[in-house]
Amino acid sequence: MGASSILPDLGTEILIPVCAVIGIAFSLVQWILVSRVKLSPGRDSGAPGNSGAAGKNGYADYLIEEEEGLNDHNVVVKCAEIQNAISEGATSFLFTEYQYVGIFMVAFAILIFLFLGSVEGFSMKSQPCTYDLSRMCKPALATAALSTLSFLLGAVTSVVSGFLGMKIATYANARTTLEARKGVGKAFITAFRSGAVMGFLLAANGLLVLYIAINVFKLYYGDDWGGLFEAITGYGLGGSSMALFGRVGGGIYTKAADVGADLVGKVERNIPEDDPRNPAVIADNVGDNVGDIAGMGSDLFGSYAESSCAALVVASISSFGMNHELTPMLYPLIISSVGIIVCLITTLFATDFFEIKAVDEIEPSLKRQLIISTVLMTIGIGVVSWIALPPSFTIYNFGDQKLVKNWQLFLCVAVGLWAGLIIGFVTEYYTSNAYSPVQDVADSCRTGAATNVIFGLALGYKSCIIPIFAIAISIFVSFSFAAMYGIAVAALGMLSTIATGLAIDAYGPISDNAGGIAEMAGMSHRIRERTDALDAAGNTTAAIGKGFAIGSAALVSLALFGAFVSRAAISTVDVLTPKVFIGLLVGAMLPYWFSAMTMKSVGSAALKMVEEVRRQFNTIPGLMEGTSKPDYATCVKISTDASIKEMIPPGALVMLTPLIVGIFFGVETLSGVLAGSLVSGVQIAISASNTGGAWDNAKKYIEAGASDHARALGPKGSDPHKAAVIGDTIGDPLKDTSGPSLNILIKLMAVESLVFAPFFATHGGLLFKIF
Repeated sequence: MGASSILPDLGTEILIPVCAVIGIAFSLVQWILVSRVKLSPGRDSGAPGNSGAAGKNGYADYLIEEEEGLNDHNVVVKCAEIQNAISEGATSFLFTEYQYVGIFMVAFAILIFLFLGSVEGFSMKSQPCTYDLSRMCKPALATAALSTLSFLLGAVTSVVSGFLGMKIATYANARTTLEARKGVGKAFITAFRSGAVMGFLLAANGLLVLYIAINVFKLYYGDDWGGLFEAITGYGLGGSSMALFGRVGGGIYTKAADVGADLVGKVERNIPEDDPRNPAVIADNVGDNVGDIAGMGSDLFGSYAESSCAALVVASISSFGMNHELTPMLYPLIISSVGIIVCLITTLFATDFFEIKAVDEIEPSLKRQLIISTVLMTIGIGVVSWIALPPSFTIYNFGDQKLVKNWQLFLCVAVGLWAGLIIGFVTEYYTSNAYSPVQDVADSCRTGAATNVIFGLALGYKSCIIPIFAIAISIFVSFSFAAMYGIAVAALGMLSTIATGLAIDAYGPISDNAGGIAEMAGMSHRIRERTDALDAAGNTTAAIGKGFAIGSAALVSLALFGAFVSRAAISTVDVLTPKVFIGLLVGAMLPYWFSAMTMKSVGSAALKMVEEVRRQFNTIPGLMEGTSKPDYATCVKISTDASIKEMIPPGALVMLTPLIVGIFFGVETLSGVLAGSLVSGVQIAISASNTGGAWDNAKKYIEAGASDHARALGPKGSDPHKAAVIGDTIGDPLKDTSGPSLNILIKLMAVESLVFAPFFATHGGLLFKIF
């Protein structure tokens, strides 16, 4: 095989952990900077008289406006109290969720061990290697035990990622509110830095744990790289299965509270959003953290873990694996390492190089982050492909070895990276109220809620067109160059700027919470305007984050599907055979079934919430007048109980389908199910997320009244505004529960099938064996 790579193996072994440690260190620095905003009243709460180093982003400048009561200690105390309530609610929900998920984790781990161990009848003898029968490989029982271990490792990493993200967000929300008193730029930096803490912690942790696991497993496997990377796939399965429950549970929680708060508060009682008189308001703010932050963190971590695992599995049966070339083998991890450094430089553009002075600079600044990171990453990938890959090598392609050049692999990663950016910007075009699609939806509210719903649905369906073409082109290019390995690294390319993507994504819920705290603490209208501006930009960027997650999920699940087909020794998947075609039909139906379950769960949880909020308004004397306090705790409890109960059936559907199909119908039908669920799941996920995002921003467009057109539709409380609120309420479960959970469905079924492939290939298809 031609020359080896320029970068020596030792260089790789130093580069990956060093980049991961730099990522973790950077996130700690950002956290220290955020913690300098004090939440206790006193000299350093931003009051005059506070001396010290005032710099461009210094914390010692005077408050910009000295309005009545703004320097009042009561405001700071109140913000701290509200933040405490939100943090406690979020922590108690996640602990309850993790107890249930923990039971599932242990049960599923036992299942993995039993199923994979039974492939060779629990024997401890070495087996002939799957791809090279002349050599002996480690026993199936060892792979079963280590797959189980890596499953638990992935699950724990995913849970920790989500939990840390939530902690950081609840730590930063009130601080963002207090910084908004000094100006919109200060508040933006605090919210963005907090998002960056989560982004870098998650990206670096995921990389470091995976790297350590590979090195520890290598001590046992030695030269058997096929077995080693097969055992590592459990890591992706663990990450994604936790993400599924985090996403579904958190999504149901947040939307039950949101819908309940909106329907009774805004529509029936005509009180503002986040009004402290509304009993569901704390639950709503808790929901932003457990759904959008803990759920999103676990979700993108799952994508990252799976695309890495898919690339490693395919590479282990290529020339890298056969010739034991460590540096090219770990190419997927080197891409992620460079990604951390690129995102670190990009983050400084938002927090240190440019200063935001006006509201209309917020969204461009966030979009600039995406562009800068993509451009820098393209250069990074070019350098890495040149030094870490030999000039030419072979990639396993369904039974053959395909010759690939290193520049072709560079193009595979780059096409994934740029496809992600295109999907992000198309999503932004369809969900931001700066463009005509959302303005048309807002305009349709003049004739009531029905036309609003019709326009919103049409927008969602239309918004699938360009992202699907972007995904299709990236699949064609990457497959033509480097077969399934090309698709796996294209997915990694899309996720290589994950730290920046997550920072932008977490920024949204933090700003949303900051606005809620400002309203509840009774801060002035000007401060609320600033937090609203931060929140509106965050809404659009959250939609971009979901676009990235869905696009990468499509590529990841296709790469996993390819690895599954190789692992299960299927030579071709023939759509015209009835076994495969029935699988396609059933697979295409699954995302609809799953969406129906999650939507209905939000509906039934919201129903309980609406009844409770109405009950409190009707029975607590003085609540509407603001003389007595609502019972927030009951609403938090309703959301928690409902989401824990309701997340189990959708989760079970996703986890059990591959097992049932594989055992009873065999690997061919299962390959049909995977292809069907991928094709229909991507479409529904994109349209659901964008429809919900458009309705939400159409409502905000009317509320903000920033243009003559928007003022003609408003103000708050007008009939068009009420129609917009109804649209937003319908869109909530679409954009925050069903849509984002679907990308986990398609990835999770694929990675689960890959992990269990040896078992299905040996013992599957019971029904077809009987008949």
